[in-house]
Amino acid sequence: MAGNAENQHVTEKIGVVGAGIVGLAVARELATARGAEVTVLEKEGRVGAHQTGHNSGVVHAGIYYPPGSLKARLCREGVALLKEYCAAHALPYEEVGKLVVAVSRAERPRLAALAERARANGVPGVAELDALALREIEPHAVGVAAIHSPHTAICDFPAVARRLAQDVTELGGSVRLGHPLRALRERAGKVEVVAGRRRFAFDRLVVCAGLGTDAVAGMAGAGGDVRIVPFRGEYYALRGAARDLVRGLIYPVPDPRYPFLGVHLTRRIGGGVLVGPNAVLATAYEGYRWSNFRNVRQILGWPGTLRMARTHWRTGLKEVYGSVAKGAFLMAARRYVPELAAADLERAPGGVRAQAVARDGSLVDDFVVDVQGKVVLVRNAPSPAATSSLAIARHIAGIVPALVR
Repeated sequence: MAGNAENQHVTEKIGVVGAGIVGLAVARELATARGAEVTVLEKEGRVGAHQTGHNSGVVHAGIYYPPGSLKARLCREGVALLKEYCAAHALPYEEVGKLVVAVSRAERPRLAALAERARANGVPGVAELDALALREIEPHAVGVAAIHSPHTAICDFPAVARRLAQDVTELGGSVRLGHPLRALRERAGKVEVVAGRRRFAFDRLVVCAGLGTDAVAGMAGAGGDVRIVPFRGEYYALRGAARDLVRGLIYPVPDPRYPFLGVHLTRRIGGGVLVGPNAVLATAYEGYRWSNFRNVRQILGWPGTLRMARTHWRTGLKEVYGSVAKGAFLMAARRYVPELAAADLERAPGGVRAQAVARDGSLVDDFVVDVQGKVVLVRNAPSPAATSSLAIARHIAGIVPALVR
């Protein structure tokens, strides 16, 4: 009997909150690497309903991130894993290449520093180009210099999320849609959860709730010194023949003060081209429209929000102007592709980015994962989280405390 007890296998029961690409990748990894019985809880009626389903589809190569940061490491690991995963499941993945373009001499030092950072991060094939060479890559683009990342790609992240959800179920787990988290507590060695109309008991809970992170963290009693502040990103799309003016991805030299990359031109799977996004402080966590003020009290009640606003109010006003004025988007795009006209742009669906802001008002740049008892909280997973999702999943699987019987 003792021998039988020692050999008895006990399966971990792990809950994952959030069926975006990160949550689904984490669930798949825990089921694969740990043999856990995984249940994904998602409040919406489909997977990838928020950030996963509202991004531009760019698979970042790792150009921007500080060498040695979690972002830099997981992005480079994630690209390789994502490319392999898409190939294995016949999901679209196209290496269309990216140009980061300096339009003035003043931007050249930052461009050169970006090239050094890319090489330090191991981004393959990065080349520094002059004004003539960049036009060989993008014939309709202009600038004084550029760096070219030929292996930067695009993919269909919602399709990846749907495939990951299928993997989870095939591995014996479940993805429960329409199950918003209502309460959680740790009791008797378990994490007890009320989601939708059901109760669950898990050995561990991993929270990948994106825009809903703070609400779940509050249930877990994990206040902390960062909060999610939502930024709405708005897009235009190029019409008709104007799409042929862009072959791949054309980006500005980023402002190092912000984790946002500025208005850029992005070819998409299927042939469309997006222009954007800007970055406007939203008044709701799911604030896809100006008329949604649902969470304004919580957002402005975080001391970091007002401190951030005091520091960056000029930039904020500029972004708001871009939100209401099509001409501002056109002007930003024409810095790189001057042939564009107002008639070439039409409104496209936007998205909301879950950006962690610290109490002192600083925008948190790197990925942040906290452990609160038996609950693991992904507190900050902005871009390139979709690119890095499979690598983030491996990282989190290593953080989730092992079950001890």
